[in-house]
Amino acid sequence: MKITKSMERWSPLVLLVAVLILWQVVVMAFAIPEFIFPSPSQIAGQFIEFSGPLLEAAWKTFWVTMLGFAIAIVVGVLLGFLIGSSRLAYTAIYPLMVAFNAVPKAAVVPILVVWFGIGIGPGILTAFLISFFPITVNIATGLATLEPELEDVLRVLGAKRWDVLVKVGLPRSMPYFYGSLKIAITLAFVGTVLAEMTAGDSGIGYLISSAGSQQRVPLAFAGLVTIGAMAMAMYELFSWVEKRTTGWAHRGTQGH
Repeated sequence: MKITKSMERWSPLVLLVAVLILWQVVVMAFAIPEFIFPSPSQIAGQFIEFSGPLLEAAWKTFWVTMLGFAIAIVVGVLLGFLIGSSRLAYTAIYPLMVAFNAVPKAAVVPILVVWFGIGIGPGILTAFLISFFPITVNIATGLATLEPELEDVLRVLGAKRWDVLVKVGLPRSMPYFYGSLKIAITLAFVGTVLAEMTAGDSGIGYLISSAGSQQRVPLAFAGLVTIGAMAMAMYELFSWVEKRTTGWAHRGTQGH
C-alpha cells in the first residue's frame, strides 16, 4: 500500500484516538476504579473541573522550563563548540561530562534545595542540568566529524581554522543542533517536574504530587497529560523551524 502525505499527516491523530478508545473500553470492561487507573473520560472531567489550577500550574512549569532550557542552549552550544573544535578539549572534557551526565538528577535536587531553597531555583537548574548534555554532544559531533579532506581544501584556499569552524562547521552542525533541541526540551520538562515534585511549591509537578498524596489519580493523570502536551508542542515547534532552516539537510526525505 502506498503511503501518502495525507496518511502521514493524520496517522498520529488516528493512533491517539485508537489508543484512547481502547483505554476507555478496557477500563469500563474490567470496572477498574478511578483511584487505580482512570479512564480518558474521567481525566477529561478533571480538566474541566480544575481547568484554572491546571492552566496556572502549566504556565509556571512552562516558563521555569524555558528559563532552564535557554541556559542549557547557551552553555551547550559554547561547550559543544569548545569540545568539537579542539582534540585536546574533546579528550579532556568529554569523559568528565559523560560521568556528570550519569549522575541521577533526582539525587542532585536535594542538594539544590539546600543551596537555593524551595521554589523556582531548583526547577530551573534541574531543567538545565538534565538538558544541556544532548546539545553539547550534538554540536561537538557536528564539528568533530567535519571531513579532513574538506578542511584541507579550505586551508589551501586560504581559510583559517576559525573560518572553517564558523563558516562551515557550525552550519553543518545545524541538523545535529535541532535534533538535540528536540531531545533536550523533553528532558527539560522532566527536570522541572522532578524538581517541583521534590522541592516545589507550585507547578505541574507539585500538583501531581499533591493529587497523588490525596489519591486523586485522575487529576494526577491530567497533570501528566498537560506535561506531555507541552513537550509535544515544543518538539513540533523545533521540527517546524528545522525544516525551514535546514531544508538542504532533508532533501532526500521531501518526497516521502
